[in-house]
Amino acid sequence: TADAARPDAVSRRHASGGRTARENVADLCDPGSFVEYGGLLLPAQRRRRPLDELIDRYPADGFVCGYGDVNGATFDESRTRCSILAYDYTVFAGTQGAMNHKKTDRMLELAARSRMPIVLFAEGGGGRPGDTDALGVAGLDVMTFAKYAALSGTMPRVAIANGRCFAGNAALLGCSDVIIATQNATIGMGGPAMIEGGGLGVFAPEDVGPIAMQTANGVVDVAVSGEAEAVAVAKKYLAFFQGDLAEWTCADQRTLRSAIPENRLRVYDVRSVLASLADTDSVLELRRAFAPGTITALARVEGKPLGVIASNPAHLAGAIDADGADKAARFMQLCDAFGVPILFLCDTPGIMVGPDAERTGLVRHASRMFVNAASLRVPFFSIVLRKGYGLGAQAMAGGSFHAGSFTVSWPTGEFGAMGIEGAVRLGFRKELAGVADDAERKALFDRMVASAYADGKALNMASFLEIDDVIDPSESRVWIANGMRFRDGTRPRDPVPTIDTW
Repeated sequence: TADAARPDAVSRRHASGGRTARENVADLCDPGSFVEYGGLLLPAQRRRRPLDELIDRYPADGFVCGYGDVNGATFDESRTRCSILAYDYTVFAGTQGAMNHKKTDRMLELAARSRMPIVLFAEGGGGRPGDTDALGVAGLDVMTFAKYAALSGTMPRVAIANGRCFAGNAALLGCSDVIIATQNATIGMGGPAMIEGGGLGVFAPEDVGPIAMQTANGVVDVAVSGEAEAVAVAKKYLAFFQGDLAEWTCADQRTLRSAIPENRLRVYDVRSVLASLADTDSVLELRRAFAPGTITALARVEGKPLGVIASNPAHLAGAIDADGADKAARFMQLCDAFGVPILFLCDTPGIMVGPDAERTGLVRHASRMFVNAASLRVPFFSIVLRKGYGLGAQAMAGGSFHAGSFTVSWPTGEFGAMGIEGAVRLGFRKELAGVADDAERKALFDRMVASAYADGKALNMASFLEIDDVIDPSESRVWIANGMRFRDGTRPRDPVPTIDTW
């Protein structure tokens, strides 16, 4: 192999704590299944380097690509073939040369025909300035980025960033559906040389876009310790689009009956609820560090893939802010493009309010949840765990409690057109103002609030068919499994939309 012929380059890579591109590809693909394309390609530098040097030191022009099976021992072989694109950092720092752009374009054309999932190892420094053989000036007519972007929504595309990922490499990374990044990753649309050349200062590569920054701002979907874990997560992610699992286990569902505290003012861990609802060890959360008030995750129920959008009462009491709305709306697109049903776990006081919230462009961002849900072609449904108030609750049910195939509540559910206390203050302001004594006014207010809470209880909501049922929490998986089988014949699967990068 090219690695065996370059022991010094491989040793340097290992000494830095990294794996070679071919080692990552071998780990990703089932043994013996990878078929490489363009392995004999040489850089466009024959005018400046001897041919023997190009062959010995710069194999495949720093870009390993081909087809291989991923998870073939688990799923039908018709679903496991993947396109593999891997920049090789041991060759010109994984940069994009004139010839490897040509190879990339060839692979992307084949990917468009085959509709096979794509795994991209994106480490590298972007465009390569040292190629001498190509005719042209700036190379801005290269089709690589347009071709890769055009594949959005047509097949799952997962990208892995390790180490330095800048410029053109970062652009391809950002066009991908899901980004997995290692702890030593630094990601940026321009590297240190470009930054300094633009007169913007001198920075170390690690300062440009470190992992802590790129997870908090939502660029990275899953942060991992290193390349081995990145490959394992990529396999798990791809599996959600490769089929159902015949064998599965789950937690004792009776534990869900005590998952929500009796005291409605006490917080709880909604991730623990999701872990119990889903098949054991099946949950893969995306963008965990970004918009913590909204949780988005892929999971399985009875072996079948499922997307989950959950309110997180530990942040802003579960209120939907601008980032949370973007996170949920984009996740809807991801699930819808590849036929994965969506479960909403609702516990929200509504959409965030106030001048600070409005400065974020909340009106437009929050509305994405309604617009994207209105075009969903996959089954979607909602379970209200506790709070279901106002427009936020409707957004956490796909736009309306009657929009999806079902909306049910646990007995802890409570509902209202807006927060109960605020509704009483606004709706009965005149009556409350008419009571002169402070103690009497407070007593009247407390009675009105208690009455409103009683009216908004889950059982009363169900008696008016504003929700479909109040269920024993232990029966949630039964409802989910049935909801996943729902098919809406009014919403055809074609055409497939693109998936927003954000």
